[in-house]
Amino acid sequence: MPEARQPCRKVLIVEDDTSIRNLLYTLLAGQGYEAEEAHSSQEALSKIGRECFDAVLLDVRCPYAPPREIIGKIREVRPALIGRILVITAEATDAAGIEMLERHCRIRERDLVWELGNRLRQILHPHPPARAISDGEPSH
Repeated sequence: MPEARQPCRKVLIVEDDTSIRNLLYTLLAGQGYEAEEAHSSQEALSKIGRECFDAVLLDVRCPYAPPREIIGKIREVRPALIGRILVITAEATDAAGIEMLERHCRIRERDLVWELGNRLRQILHPHPPARAISDGEPSH
C-alpha cells in the first residue's frame, strides 16, 4: 500500500534582507514546505489577511513595526497563528529583542537548518494545514 502523503505546509517568511529571505525560502523548499515571502511587516500583514498560512518566520528587526506589534496584529487577523510564529534574527543585543526571541524561538545560525525544520515540525504537527480562503469562508 502506498505511503500517505503529508499535506504541504505553507510558511510565510517575513524578512527584509533579500539574501536571508532567499536562503530561508530555499531551506523551507528543501524540507518540503511551501513558502511565501514578505519583505516588510506591512506586506506580511496584507498577505496574512488574504491567505492562510500554517506558520510564520518573523525577523525580529523587520522594518515598519516591532515584532510585538506585528504579533498583536496577527492575533487580531489570524488568531490560529499564535503559537506558530518563529521569531528569528542574525543578532540580538537589546533587551526587548532578546526577550522576544526567548518567548517565541531562539535559533542559532550554526543550527539553522536542523533547528528550523525541527521547530516547524513541532508547531505544525498538532495542527491541520491551513485552508484556502474564498469570499471570507474557508474552502472544504
